[in-house]
Amino acid sequence: MSAWPGALTWARTVRHRRTGRPFVQGVHAAAAAAALLALAWTAWRGVAQPHIALAYGALIALGEAARRRPRPSAQACETAPLGSAGTLAYALLGDVGGQPTSHGVPQVVAVVLGATLAGAVGRPPAVDRLARRVLGAGFAATCFQPLHHVGTLGHWPAHSPYYTLCLLFLLVLTALCDAVLAAALTHARTGAPYGPALREELRALPGVGSAIGATGVVITVAVAAAGLWALPVFCLPLLVTQLSIHRYETVRATRRQTVASLARATEIAGYTSAGHARRVASLGRAVGRELGLPPAELAVVEDAALMHDIGQLSLLDPVPAGATEPLPSDERRRLARLGAAVVRQTGVDPEVALAVEQQADPYRDQPIAARIVRTVNAYDDLAEDPACGPLRALERLRLATARDHEPRVVEALAAVLARGGLAPPAL
Repeated sequence: MSAWPGALTWARTVRHRRTGRPFVQGVHAAAAAAALLALAWTAWRGVAQPHIALAYGALIALGEAARRRPRPSAQACETAPLGSAGTLAYALLGDVGGQPTSHGVPQVVAVVLGATLAGAVGRPPAVDRLARRVLGAGFAATCFQPLHHVGTLGHWPAHSPYYTLCLLFLLVLTALCDAVLAAALTHARTGAPYGPALREELRALPGVGSAIGATGVVITVAVAAAGLWALPVFCLPLLVTQLSIHRYETVRATRRQTVASLARATEIAGYTSAGHARRVASLGRAVGRELGLPPAELAVVEDAALMHDIGQLSLLDPVPAGATEPLPSDERRRLARLGAAVVRQTGVDPEVALAVEQQADPYRDQPIAARIVRTVNAYDDLAEDPACGPLRALERLRLATARDHEPRVVEALAAVLARGGLAPPAL
């Protein structure tokens, strides 16, 4: 019997994706409609102050050209902070060198769309990300440009703290709206709970998101005082940041390959069943997301799940079916300590080795990553047994919540499985 929920839960997943598809299509349709209207309006009225539009368009295109698409196995999202900062800066642009600008909301959307597509030639951006950028640019420009054109902000000079506070307020409002939209798209596409998805988006804002927003505001204020010459000066730090992110992603991809190779070692040697480590890692990440863990802790859960059985390589004879859950507790602890010793030699996060080492301890002595790995691994081991199956496996986990499995983790696992959580193997 498969270690995954049966056909009923798989049908629930398919049904959710079908019900979520209209929302995704609606977002794409709204972005496409906004883009077409903006292009038609700009073509009819002409480009206002073309040299300014060209400068900001070149900046956005450069940021998009510097973007790198992650490898299919990578978990990182596509990053183009320079293009995003340029988008915000153009949407919130009111003055250039002390002279007011005359472009409006349609031109902002048209320039952002054209520059993004021009910079992404040969490497088209994800449709969701392009839709979010178009809608985000339109939202920020709609909030700012009418106020600027009617003179509401005219009594505040560009160097005034009130003007800057107004820009920061619009920036925060735009970032929050984008986070809400991104979480809604994730929920509609994957069926992941909306609350944890939104929390994950909001947690990402203080990092690169704050750098993007701060650079956009600084560019706007600097260009208002010094002119377009301020663009390359104030964009250079963010460009360096983008290159640093790319280097970090390269290092992370290399580490992920090391972890994946170690995870497959037990399968190749015949100590665990095919796909066991990947199933535990995928389901463990879903459970961690259900519990609202931040991305850093989700990465620890995933890495620990991939390498949780590495200690079995020390055995002379494989465990029957590779299932460690039926083993005596002392034997499970010994294998966990041996596995942690191997993990520490790989140079991964020390929390990963700690989670592997403590996966067989009572849950009250474990960190949250070890609790998740212990419970999900036990579920997969038990559910693979034809004499047990998925439903009885969950029942056995609930009966062991006094010592071995944290009730909160077991209920999160049950919630993920009840939604169909992950796609089962092909039937």
